[in-house]
Amino acid sequence: MIAAVSAVLCAGHATEVATAAPNHAQEHTVHLADGDIHVVTEGPPDASAVVLVHGSAGSTAWWDPVLPWLTDRYVVRIDLLGHGGSAKPDNGYSIAEQARRVGEVLDHLDIRHAVFAGHSSGGYVITALAEQRRELVTAIALIGTGPRLDAFTDNGPAGTLLLIPAIGQPLWPLLPDAAIRGSLSSAFTPGVEIPQRIVTDVRAMTYRSLTATSDASDVYLRERPEPDRLVDLGLPTTVIYGTSDRRWRPSSFQDYSRIPDVRIETVDCGHTPMIEKPDATGTLLRDFVEKH
Repeated sequence: MIAAVSAVLCAGHATEVATAAPNHAQEHTVHLADGDIHVVTEGPPDASAVVLVHGSAGSTAWWDPVLPWLTDRYVVRIDLLGHGGSAKPDNGYSIAEQARRVGEVLDHLDIRHAVFAGHSSGGYVITALAEQRRELVTAIALIGTGPRLDAFTDNGPAGTLLLIPAIGQPLWPLLPDAAIRGSLSSAFTPGVEIPQRIVTDVRAMTYRSLTATSDASDVYLRERPEPDRLVDLGLPTTVIYGTSDRRWRPSSFQDYSRIPDVRIETVDCGHTPMIEKPDATGTLLRDFVEKH
């Protein structure tokens, strides 16, 4: 076990506090002007960087199962504003704002370029970052990231009810773990056990951060479909999706085939391949990272 250590790094308006965790990870709080961002890093800082960004209602914990396939890299996992250990203010949840913060976090970690992977709406965040700061992004891996708004199916009965303010807002602080799991059910294949850490992280969200994050993805896709953005960026891209995805029509992922030299991979699972099939997903991620 590694003893806890801490350091404070100051740069402009931001301060980073890092704490070494027993699993050889380091947990950081990066203080940005519009909210603290929680970050977890693993691996040697002088290795090639891989940045992992979760989706709506996610957290750094969603990536835990695939970390063994990235042990020789400097892996950076970020809790977006409103999620996990990051601040949860009332505003600041647009995809563009989330992307800007990811870039600022990487600046404070002195990362100048990296391969990025995003799950679900985390894919929109890393694409928006590439649109803002092309030099930071070497390649993009999308996991379960829907291509366009009309390809979305639903959040499941419980999730849909929760997003209706008159119903969801008063119920949110009262929900038992079973109800939280029910609201997440469409993100997993039936029968897959949802880890308690994920339930705990969702419970820690405010109702505002939950709904504003969902709305932000809708706005992003109404502005422009995801494949069109990636065509313009011209970045090396891989798309991984579950053949039994219940949040996006699986056939819609073929929209990405119009991206030059894209690699589209299927995994026999639902919306969350990193948790449902970590061996297959981890292998695909490792191969993509090694190539780029």
